[in-house]
Amino acid sequence: LVEGIGETVGLGKGGCDIYATIGLEKATVGRTRILQNEPVNPRWYETFHIYCAHMAADVIFSVKERNAIGASLIGKAYLPVQEILNGQEIERRLDLCNEQRDPVGGGARIRVKVQFFDISADRHWSRGIRSPNFPGVPYTFFSQRKGCKISLYQDAHVPDGFIPKISLANGRFYEPHRCWEDIFDAISNAKHLIYITGWSVYTEITLIRDSKRQKPGGDVTLGQLLKRKADEGVRVLMLVWDDRTSVGLLKKDGLMATHDEETMNYFKDSDVHCVLCPRNPDNGGSIVQDLQISTMFTHHQKIVVVDHAMPNRRSQRRRIVSFVGGIDLCDGRYDTQYHSLFRTLDTAHHDDFHQPNFAGGSIKKGGPREPWHDIHCRLEGPIGWDVLFNFEQRWRKQGGKDLLVELRDMSGTIIPPSPVTFPEDKETWNVQLFRSIDGGAAFGFPETPEDAAKAGLVSGKDNIIDRSIQDAYVNAIRRAKSFIYIENQYFLGSSFDWKKDDIKVGDIDALHLIPKELSLKIVSKIEAGERFAVYVVLPMWPEGVPESASVQAILDWQRRTMEMMYTDISQALHAKHIEADPRDYLTFFCLANRETKKSGEYAPEESPEPDTDYIRAQKARRFMIYVHSKMMIVDDEYIIIGSANINQRSMDGARDSEIAMGAYQPYHLATRGPSRGQIHGFRMALWYEHLGMLDDLFLRPENVECIRKVNRIADKYWDLYSSDTLDRDLPGHLLRYPVGVTNNGDVTQLPGMEFFPDTKACVLGAKSDYLPPILTT
Repeated sequence: LVEGIGETVGLGKGGCDIYATIGLEKATVGRTRILQNEPVNPRWYETFHIYCAHMAADVIFSVKERNAIGASLIGKAYLPVQEILNGQEIERRLDLCNEQRDPVGGGARIRVKVQFFDISADRHWSRGIRSPNFPGVPYTFFSQRKGCKISLYQDAHVPDGFIPKISLANGRFYEPHRCWEDIFDAISNAKHLIYITGWSVYTEITLIRDSKRQKPGGDVTLGQLLKRKADEGVRVLMLVWDDRTSVGLLKKDGLMATHDEETMNYFKDSDVHCVLCPRNPDNGGSIVQDLQISTMFTHHQKIVVVDHAMPNRRSQRRRIVSFVGGIDLCDGRYDTQYHSLFRTLDTAHHDDFHQPNFAGGSIKKGGPREPWHDIHCRLEGPIGWDVLFNFEQRWRKQGGKDLLVELRDMSGTIIPPSPVTFPEDKETWNVQLFRSIDGGAAFGFPETPEDAAKAGLVSGKDNIIDRSIQDAYVNAIRRAKSFIYIENQYFLGSSFDWKKDDIKVGDIDALHLIPKELSLKIVSKIEAGERFAVYVVLPMWPEGVPESASVQAILDWQRRTMEMMYTDISQALHAKHIEADPRDYLTFFCLANRETKKSGEYAPEESPEPDTDYIRAQKARRFMIYVHSKMMIVDDEYIIIGSANINQRSMDGARDSEIAMGAYQPYHLATRGPSRGQIHGFRMALWYEHLGMLDDLFLRPENVECIRKVNRIADKYWDLYSSDTLDRDLPGHLLRYPVGVTNNGDVTQLPGMEFFPDTKACVLGAKSDYLPPILTT
C-alpha cells in the first residue's frame, strides 16, 4: 500500500502505471506487478521470498512510474537492516524520499511487512541431505519426484574400456552410459512421439561414430532419422531457437552459427513439424527491454522426449523417457574422453570439424579442432513427465498448430506418471525439475502474483518468472557439508559485491547469488574451523575469437567474480590468523590437450594464414578443450545437471530459457560417511578423464591433501601445455586456470602469461566500453 502518492506527484489526472521494487543497496531483488490507473493509495498485496547474500545497510523500497522507455522514480523508502536481524516479523509505514533522502512531501508512505530468516538457523544448513525423506527445493513450480531412474553422461560418447574400476557401495562398480547411442536408440524405437527442443539442432550430424560399437542404421543423419520416424506415423515436434541474427547479411551462419533456417528448410514439406522460436518477451517490459529480449536472449533448453518400450519388452505398453543437459544435437558436440585435436580428423570429425575460435578455421586447413566436453542425463519415471509438460507448455506458447499427442486418450498404451523403481531398490533416485523461463515462453503461467506465488513462481513487472534453477543452486550450496565440484561454460555473477574501482556496480545487473553463496559458504567453514573445498572447471575462454571485445568483456567479468570470492576467503583467513593459500579452499581449472604428431595422420590440403592464432596453435599442437558442461556435485550425494550457465542470462529467468534437474539417491547419502552411489562414481570418472589417473586422495575432495594434489597436477599440466617444447602427449587435460591469487585475494596474471598461449588475448580480459553488460553477463 502506498499512501498519499497521488497528491505527491500530481497523478490522478490521467493514466499512470505504477510499480515498486525491493533493493538491497544497488541490487534489485524483487519487483511488483504494474498497477494501472490506481493513482490514489495503490495496493499490491504481493509476497516475496528472497534469498539474500548481500552486504547492505538498508532494504530499499522504490516506487516508480513506467514510461514507454524506462521508468521514472517517484520515491524511495528505507528500512534499516539492523531492525530485522532478530528474525521478528515487523510491519512499518515508511516515508517515501527523494535521492537526498528527504521526504517527497504530501505525506507519501509505503506500508511493508518484513521478516528475516538467518540461514545458520535453518535445519538443512551445512548438514547435507540428512534423510531419504528430504522434500526437495521449496517454493518451486515442480515438486520432487520419487521412484525415478537416472543415467549420467560424460561427453557424447564413452569408448569401450575407457573407465577404470571405480568402487561403489554394496560391492558394485561404476558403469558409464553413452549419451548419443542412447538418444539414437530412443528416437529409433519411439512409436508415438519424439519432442525435441534445442539452441541448435543440425540435421547433417550422425549420432553413431564409434567403429567398434556400430548399430544397424547408425550411419543415417539425424535429419534422415527424424524424417523416417515421422513417415512411420510418429509425431515429431521440434522447437528450435530462432536466432534473430540469422537474417539479412548474416543469414547463413548467424552470429552463433545455429543452422536454424537450414534446419527448418530441411524439414519443409515433410511430416516433421519444426518451428523456429524467437525468444519473445513477456508483456511487462518497456520497448527497450522487449527489443533486448528478442535480439539478445535465446531459447537454451536441450531436451529430447520420447515414448519408450518397457524394460522387459514383453509388455506392449510404453512409458515416457526424457533427456536433458548441456549437449545440443548439432555439429561440434560429438567427442570422447580422449578429446583429440588432430587424430580424428580423417574419421569421426572429418565431416564435423568445429573450430570457431579462428577466423577461417576449416578441415581443409587442418587442426587443431576444438574438442568438446559436456554433461547430459536421461530421466525415467515421473520426472520424465515433468520434462514432457515443460515441452507442452512451450509448444502451446510458440508451436502454432495444436499437434501435441493427447496422452490422456492413450492411458491404455502409455503408462501415466508412476515410479519405475521399487521403494526398496538401492539404486532409486529422487529428482526435481528446475527452470529459467517466463510467461513469454511457457503457456499457462498464472495471471496474478498471488497465484504465481502459490505455483512456486516469481512475479516481476507484469511478467511471471520461473527462476528455480538459481534457487536449486543456492539451496544445494547452503546444504553442502564438505565440498562442491562445478563444471560450467561460464562463471560470473554476484556483481553487487564486485570491487567498484572502474565500474558502476548498479549498471552491471549480474545479480544472481551463486558465486557469493560459494564464497560465503567457504567463509562460514573457515570461521567454524572446518575444512571445505570448491573446485571449478571452466573453458580457457568463452567460445569465439579470444581477442574479440565480447570474449574479453566476459573474461573481465569472470576475473572480477573470482577476485570478489578470493577477497572474501583471504579476509576470513586473516581474521582467524590462518596462513594458507586461498587456492586450498577455492580453485579454478580449465581443460586442454596437446598431441605429438603421428605417422599416417590426416594431412590438410591448405595451411592457415601466417602469423595467426591458427597457425601458431597448429605448430604448437595444442588447444583448449571447450567446457560446455552445466553441472554441480555437492558432497557426492546431490547433483544438478542442465542447460543453465553460471551467468545472469541463464539464472535470471526472464532472459535465456533453461532447464535443469537436481537429484540424489536416498540410499546413498553422506550421513554417516562419504556417499558411494552413482554420483560419486560419476565424479571419479570425470576426474579420471581430466587428470589421466586416480588416487585414493580423490575419495575425500574436502581434505587439504586432495586439493593440493589436484592443484599440483594441474600446475604441472599447465607448464607442459604452455611450454615451447613438446616431447610427449599431455598426460591429462586438467590445467590450472592461468591466473595468480595473492594473499589479499587479488587475481593477477601468472609471470610471463599476459596472453593465452598462441594468442594475443589477455587472460584477465578487458572491459568493453561499447558492448552493453546485459549482452555479456
